[in-house]
Formats: sequence, structure tokens, C-alpha cells
Amino acid sequence: MSINALLDEFKVKAASPKKLLAEYKAQGKKVVGVLPYYAPEELVYAAGMVPMGIWGSNNKTISRAKEYCATFYCTIAQLALEMMLDGTMDGLDGVITPTICDTLRPMSQNFRVSMGEKMSVIFLAHPQNRFEDFGLQFCMDQYNHVKKELEKLSGKEITNEAIQDAIKVYNKSRAARREFVKLASDHCDVITPVKRSAVLKAFYFMEKPEYTEKLNELNAELKALPVCEWEGTKVVTSGIICDNPKLLEIFEENKIAIAADDVAHESRSFRTDAPEDEADPMMALAKQFANIDYEVLLYDPKSAENRRGEFVANMVKESGAQGLVLFMQQFCDPEEMEYPYLKKALNDADIPHIKLGIDQQMRDFGQASTAIQAFADVLEMQK
Repeated sequence: MSINALLDEFKVKAASPKKLLAEYKAQGKKVVGVLPYYAPEELVYAAGMVPMGIWGSNNKTISRAKEYCATFYCTIAQLALEMMLDGTMDGLDGVITPTICDTLRPMSQNFRVSMGEKMSVIFLAHPQNRFEDFGLQFCMDQYNHVKKELEKLSGKEITNEAIQDAIKVYNKSRAARREFVKLASDHCDVITPVKRSAVLKAFYFMEKPEYTEKLNELNAELKALPVCEWEGTKVVTSGIICDNPKLLEIFEENKIAIAADDVAHESRSFRTDAPEDEADPMMALAKQFANIDYEVLLYDPKSAENRRGEFVANMVKESGAQGLVLFMQQFCDPEEMEYPYLKKALNDADIPHIKLGIDQQMRDFGQASTAIQAFADVLEMQK
């Protein structure tokens, strides 16, 4: 397939979770929703079911979810529930609710109350002290709880061999996505911010072997092209999510390409592989979680050293970007509390940045357009 044909396919898949869910169900497959964003999807895959990421929506208005959600919940969580209540995703057989932040923790109970009679709601608590032996054991215990619930749901035993195979499938996908984001920077004349977002977003809805096969095909086509001589500027993006095409189109209008990202919905989710040489595959999954680093939502015993801020600043330098755009999700306490540290690291490194307040119900992009246009002028002076 040509590059354009592959990009069009990813675009359609990224925009069609409801349609894909219906197709999976028509094929007799069970589908499990996975809320953001550190759930062991490998266990769903090993159970012979289809994992489907649930990250809210840019095209819906929060209505019925208000009956269950506190006003300070971020729109990602509220719209995830809205999609189940309004029939978009209520065909799911189950949903895994991690408790990685102060919104998702109580949100898990909102899902249980509102959807518990329609689907299996599987609670997952991660340890913050994840490095020590007791933290690894706690994580394994939680993953074993998820495994048992998935076995009930699927009606089949999840074997160690199946988990090991699933780990390999997911590691291949992570490697393909890591390669893609590098190629996207080299070929930003072809992979615009909107197209880049669609390729990465499609992962959450497609079956993983198919996704990886298509992405490897796209990567091979991109590698065959000469590296583009980009006349615009480049940025690193950071935040929880920014998959709104209308917002990303503003980048394109101002000739701003994405050199790399520190976005939870994107690169943060595939930086860390699960070890394939671990005898116990459940321990491999626990170690993968423990090995995740430079993450806003996870405990860092050395946070006073501002390791994460320096990591992001180095990413900007190493990627060849001229600055950073932070997508600040409204009511995301971890991101908001971390911002002063990130700002200090960027200022110390003389890296210009802009903070854009966003949520998934944005309809007016006038202020964002003005801010990005002004930032584009600043970036030009950094070239």
C-alpha cells in the first residue's frame, strides 16, 4: 500500500471505535475497554479478547455522565463514561479501571455503579512504591486479580505461554511506534501533526497484530524516502492527550511540526517494554510497570532533583526542536502541580515553551490559534 493509503486507513480506524467494536462483536469476539493508561492489556490479549483503549472523545458533550461524576473530574474520564451511557461503547463486555490518579480512583466506583449491571468492571490499583520487592508483589497480586476476572469473563484459562506470547506482541508494537515517531520527525512534510496523531491513536482501537503489521509497512515506506528539508519549525509536545484534529491543524497552518512527544496518550505509553526473559510472565508485567520512569503520575523518590524536567528539556535538545508545547488538561492535578518544575528546567535550558489549556470539549480555538501563531514567531528566532 502507498503511504497515503496507509495514512487514510489509520485515520479511519482512529475515528471509528464504535464501528470497530461492532465488527469485533459481529465476529464473536469479546471486547474489554481499558481506561488510561497503565493497565496490563497483555492479559486481555492473552485471554483471546480484544482490548480497546477508552480515552474520552472530542465530539461529544458531557450530559448523562454528570449524574455520576464530580465537577472536578477531567473531561477524559467524564467522556469515557458518557460514551458508555449514551450507547457508543456500551457493547463492551468489560472494562478495566486503573486508579493511577485522583480522578480515576473514585471514577472506578462511578463505572461500577453506572455500568456494573451491563458489563464486568475490573478494579486495578497500582503501587506507588513500585521498585521494592513488596511493591512488585503488590503489583503482581493486583495483576493476578485482573487475570482471574478476565478468565471469568472469557471462560478460558490464561496460561503463562499465552501471556509470554502477548508480551512479545506488545513489545513489537511498542518498537514499531517508537520507530514511527522518529520517522515522523524526519518526514514531517508527509506526517503532519494531524496524521501523526491519527496513526498513534489507531493503536487503541485496532487489533494489535494488524496494527503493528500496518505500522511496520508505513515505517518501511517512510524509510525509503529522503529526509525532508523542513522549512518550518519543530516542537516537542507534552501533556496527557492532544488528539483534537482542529487544534493540531493550527500547528500545520503555522508550519510547526512535531519532533517528539512526552504525551501520555502517545510516547509515554510505549517507552518501556516488558522483559521477555523473565521466567514468570506476571513478574515481567510487574517489572515493566516498575521500570517506567519520568512519569508525572508515578512516584519518583528523587523528584526533588527535577529529573523529569531535565529529561523533557533534553528531549527538546536531542530531537532538534526549537521549543515545547504543553497541553495542560483542565483539572489534571498531577500535570498542574508538576508544571513549575518543568518550567524551571526549560527556562534553565533556555528552551521557549507555551502552555495551552485544553479539554476534550473545546469548540472555540481562537485563543489557541493566536497563542500558537505568536509562539511560531518565537520559534523562528530559535532556528
